Amino acid sequence: MNARVDPFALLKEPTAFATKPKPDKRVEEEAIAEVARANDFPSRQAPKTETQSKRKQRRYRTGRDRHLGIKATAETVERFYKIADTRNLPLGEVLRLALDALERQGEK
Repeated sequence: MNARVDPFALLKEPTAFATKPKPDKRVEEEAIAEVARANDFPSRQAPKTETQSKRKQRRYRTGRDRHLGIKATAETVERFYKIADTRNLPLGEVLRLALDALERQGEK
């Protein structure tokens, strides 16, 4: 009665699984394209979209650490970046100058 039944006895010898044989010859891409053209099946490649030009990265050490997220039109954003690029200023500095100009205008 001291001998216990091993519940994993069947798992010690792995069963032999037959692997699928690999296909001998792949179908050529041109043959697939020809069948697709013959059956009027269009390609499913995504249409190419226009890529926006990348701006150069701005790296300034200004001490500004607060985030101001705003929504604006594409024209406004382009104007804002153009002013910053022309004057070679960080975006936060352009915003500060614009706010200063608005405050000066309001004082008159």
